[in-house]
Amino acid sequence: MQKRRKPRHPDRWLAALFLLPSALAVAVFVYGFIAWTGYVSLSNWSGLVPDFSFAGLKNYADLFHDYRFQSDLRNTLFFTLFFLLFTVGLGFILAVLIDQRLRGEGFFRNVFLFPMALSFIVTGVVWQWLFNPSTGINRLLGAVGLSPLPKWYTSTEIIPGIKLGNIAFGLPVALIAVVIAAVWQMTGFAMAMYLAGLRGIPEELKEAARIDGATERQVYTQVILPLLRPITISIVVIMVHISLKIFDLIYAMTGPGANFVTDMPGVYMFEATFRGNFYARGAAIAILMLLVSSLIIVPYLMHQRKEST
Repeated sequence: MQKRRKPRHPDRWLAALFLLPSALAVAVFVYGFIAWTGYVSLSNWSGLVPDFSFAGLKNYADLFHDYRFQSDLRNTLFFTLFFLLFTVGLGFILAVLIDQRLRGEGFFRNVFLFPMALSFIVTGVVWQWLFNPSTGINRLLGAVGLSPLPKWYTSTEIIPGIKLGNIAFGLPVALIAVVIAAVWQMTGFAMAMYLAGLRGIPEELKEAARIDGATERQVYTQVILPLLRPITISIVVIMVHISLKIFDLIYAMTGPGANFVTDMPGVYMFEATFRGNFYARGAAIAILMLLVSSLIIVPYLMHQRKEST
């Protein structure tokens, strides 16, 4: 008996035809440029004249012995830690408060979401002015007869400053200003995510927990927070990704800072490539940033794919 052929679906070919330009663009301008950057990072290109002679992993090895790059890793670690802690924590607290359906909820929700409409460049310029020792907050404090804030915005102090490798390991005091500006801008995003999750939890679940004798704190810790776990993971992944590739806020607000106390890999990569013409070193920094970001993003995407199947 002759097998029946499956009918052809012209819509599939049409869909593939429409997707082809985007697929080609992604292949060339994303993966192609990543491959090119990786190739340059293995070369000796360190001037205006291209030099593609093979250097192996020399550029990567030199980075991990570089004082500035070691400082960048320290700054990224502490920036990510405090940025994540305060963004997620404050976002959840604000979402819980707004979820009480108080009067003026829409106003407060828009106030907290407004910073997201700004770019990090604008945020950096505004907070640079606010934290400047001679303007902003200090001028306001002086006008009302109060003592000005200390010059921690330009400080080179490291707390506790333990010697590790070539650098002093600890929290750079000047980095606190950058953390405050970044938290101010991104807390609204975490709040919106948590608020959407809270509004999606059936009220019956909360009432059932209260009837069983759970206190209000236990309702949140035993019922609400476990249900918000997927949202928390999504917020953490997004915030870590932002912190690892932060550039514009740092560049507009403080730059590398004295003794590189506010420097980040993105800033170093930009200056090494486009100001110092050390193209191989800049490419190596970019590849390292990509690899570290992939360690966060790829497991998250794999987890999301497993959950959807």
